[in-house]
Amino acid sequence: MSLRVVQWATGGVGVAAIKGVLEHPDLELVGCWVHSPAKVGRDVGELIGGPPLGVTATNSLDDIVALDADAVIYAPLLPNPDEVAALLRSGKNVITPVGWLYPSERSAAEIKQAALDGNATLHGTGMAPGGFSDKFPLLFSAFSTGVTFVRAEEFSDLRTYDAPDVLRHVMGFGEVPDKALSGPMQKMLDGGFIQAVKMVVDQMGFAADPRVRATQEVAVATAPIDSPLGVIEPGQVAGRRFHWEALVDDEPVVRVTVNWLMGEENLDPAWTLGPEGQRYEMEVRGNPDITVTVKGFHSEVGDTGPERGIVGTAAHCVNSVPAVCAAEPGILTMLDLPLISGKAAPHLAQEMR
Repeated sequence: MSLRVVQWATGGVGVAAIKGVLEHPDLELVGCWVHSPAKVGRDVGELIGGPPLGVTATNSLDDIVALDADAVIYAPLLPNPDEVAALLRSGKNVITPVGWLYPSERSAAEIKQAALDGNATLHGTGMAPGGFSDKFPLLFSAFSTGVTFVRAEEFSDLRTYDAPDVLRHVMGFGEVPDKALSGPMQKMLDGGFIQAVKMVVDQMGFAADPRVRATQEVAVATAPIDSPLGVIEPGQVAGRRFHWEALVDDEPVVRVTVNWLMGEENLDPAWTLGPEGQRYEMEVRGNPDITVTVKGFHSEVGDTGPERGIVGTAAHCVNSVPAVCAAEPGILTMLDLPLISGKAAPHLAQEMR
């Protein structure tokens, strides 16, 4: 029997998740929560640009709680712990890319109790964090001994990110440096990336300071730069770097870095993506040293269709649903679950026996 899935929110990740559920042989879409009143009452197939699915969108938490469903893929822009707790208490497993990747016992005590009360499981996942910042560096570290340093780094050209309001008002592009540096982006990123660093530290056994050092830098335009939010003028922010580091005696042993650039020209400092371009890069220093580069999750300027990284984030959530539904109740990290894989395309899949 198929697992019954609800999609919470229909932004980029949500739309990709719905399409992923429809392709997954073990899942069935039975509900959808939407933020916009204009989407309420519409068929979800219409919302994703496809044929009718017979599933009607709602903006009522009570409607979703009342549904007979096994899991909710919870993908709003920002998490609401009260919503997640209500979903868990209703007996629905929750898979999300917006939090609870590797929470501390203290910070997650109430929501863990909600999961236990509902005999349900909460699982945080994603791409970065939730994959290339934590899961995959740990995976590749298995091929080395005596590890002294782990690095995970993202290199992205944000001219492909067609979300002008988010780029300016959340991420700080096009602002003066002081406004960007004091804006919400650092705090929004800290929760997930600090948890990712702590997961690697704990799993590998580094004697690191419990405080993760978080820092940020900006680059400004030296000439006008075309971007999804319009022209970025000289002196305005056109590049951002964020670092999260675990330290042993003031020396980094785990570092996660995000590099977001509006192209590679006319920046001060003169940051570039390097000769390998957009990518995720993971490094393990030990015996032997290992460097892994992953490409394919970044769209190129001028590409049409959804951002590939958004699709990958949604896929990681969708493919995690069966394992999360089969798991013990509580909050489970990717360290607690078995190997997660994708599934064959429907036209290539084995027939059910």
